[in-house]
Order: sequence, then structure tokens, then C-alpha cells
Amino acid sequence: MAQGDGTGHRNGVSYRSGGEATSTHLKTSSRTLMRKIETQMCAAIQANQDFKSGNTQVITIEGVSFIYLHGNQIATVDEDSMTIYDGGWQSNTTKSRLNALCDEFCIAGEGVFQKNYKWFVRKFVGQFGDQKYFKNEEFESGYVFA
Repeated sequence: MAQGDGTGHRNGVSYRSGGEATSTHLKTSSRTLMRKIETQMCAAIQANQDFKSGNTQVITIEGVSFIYLHGNQIATVDEDSMTIYDGGWQSNTTKSRLNALCDEFCIAGEGVFQKNYKWFVRKFVGQFGDQKYFKNEEFESGYVFA
């Protein structure tokens, strides 16, 4: 699975409504700091270790990490992919945890966002030169980043 850009910053991305892919130049967005609990969560997954703090838990079984928020599964991370869920709650905290996971385990710029009270997934679809192209899709619980 591709790693983030390693800077702890997300790439700025422009999007059109309707899920059309658009290009972006590499730049830093406003999401530059990950919450401490999210940093610890990602470190535990990288180390194939169990973790629990507050409302967040990671259980790792044979190299597959299952991530929970308030006892509801929000993600599964294995060597080649990450599957995300809303756990039945499309809250800001769920979205923050999922984006922390995307920052760590997906291609820079991929993630979950909300527009007009509706969740979407931003998926990398290709690159031409230094321009990355993304597509916005409606969020579905069980979405797989591979």
C-alpha cells in the first residue's frame, strides 16, 4: 500500500462537483497537525501492535489491524489495502480518524470530506507529470483504498 508523502501535511486539491477528476499542484493544506491519539493509533498499526486510548482502539490479528471508535469498527488495514467504514456515525471525530489513516496509509491527497452534510471519498486516479488527478465519489461504508 502506498505511503503518504511523509511530511505530515496533506496536498491541496481542487475538486469539481459531480466527482470529476481535476488536477492539483503539490501544496500544503490547512490539515497539518494530527491529533495525538491519531498519531498513536497510526504508530500502533505500523508496529502491528494493539492500542487503546480513550474512544479509539486498534486490534491487530496476524498483520491485519481493525480500528474502532466508540466500539464501532471504522477501518481495517492490511499490507495491501485499507477499508473504511463510518461505524454508523458520520461524525467529525470519525472523519478525523479516517483522514489520519488516509494520511498514513494512502496516497497523499486521498481522504474523506463532507459537503452539504454528505460524505465523499477523494480517490487518486492518476498522475501526469507533477499533476495528480483525483475523483470524488459518494462515501459508502466498506470503501476500499488499494
